[in-house]
Amino acid sequence: HVQLVESGGGSAQAGGSMRLSCAAVAHFDSMGWFRQAPGMEREGVAAIDADGSTSYADSVKGRFTISKGYPKNTLYLQMTNLKPEDTAMYYCAVPYQDLSATETLRVMSSGGDFGYYGQGTQVTVST
Repeated sequence: HVQLVESGGGSAQAGGSMRLSCAAVAHFDSMGWFRQAPGMEREGVAAIDADGSTSYADSVKGRFTISKGYPKNTLYLQMTNLKPEDTAMYYCAVPYQDLSATETLRVMSSGGDFGYYGQGTQVTVST
């Protein structure tokens, strides 16, 4: 069983910053973050692979940074210049197989069963 526990969500004003963390039960080469707002489809936000390569959704490029921290079983998402449209539940995810960052981002947005994910952490951005 792959256990992923997200933390760090909360409320922020537009233009603010927030860092999400994900504690994983083990080390995974391919990991990512996706988000889902009520009534909206799942959106892959950021992904990282074994080589440390990263991939981002166009909507967050230049504002969000994904990284793996130490201990290595931790995944982060640094979010800056937050916008109200960033409001959503954010989930840490691991695909069923090791993928490139680009592929991980794609499958997270595919709408299908792509891998494991946690319970999520809510991010709310107000104007």
